[in-house]
Amino acid sequence: MSPCVFCEIVAGRRSAEKVYEDEHFLAFLDIRPRSPGHTLVIPKTHVRWVWDVEPQADYWLLARRIALAQRRAFAAEAVWCTVMGDEVPHAHIWIYPHPATPGHRADLARNGAKLRQALA
Repeated sequence: MSPCVFCEIVAGRRSAEKVYEDEHFLAFLDIRPRSPGHTLVIPKTHVRWVWDVEPQADYWLLARRIALAQRRAFAAEAVWCTVMGDEVPHAHIWIYPHPATPGHRADLARNGAKLRQALA
């Protein structure tokens, strides 16, 4: 079985544009963003399905916090959320401003800085 790419990011063996980290969760920008600031929120512990993540309430509150920060950082009218788990077998929530949101979605460094500032 190949190593989990998200576990490698948590361990620091792969780079990512991190926007938030605490003892339980990590949020970082997607390398194939649908819009500026497209963020993945994952548990730091390897958990296959979103529904098994603990503490569950904290996970969703963080997702909400990221979404509200994206609205501020990118002046997004709408922020979308998708629960994922098929492409990478590690629980993750996609949070991304509407795809028509202005900005350069591939500018991860600048988008990460804007989002970190909005989260502060």
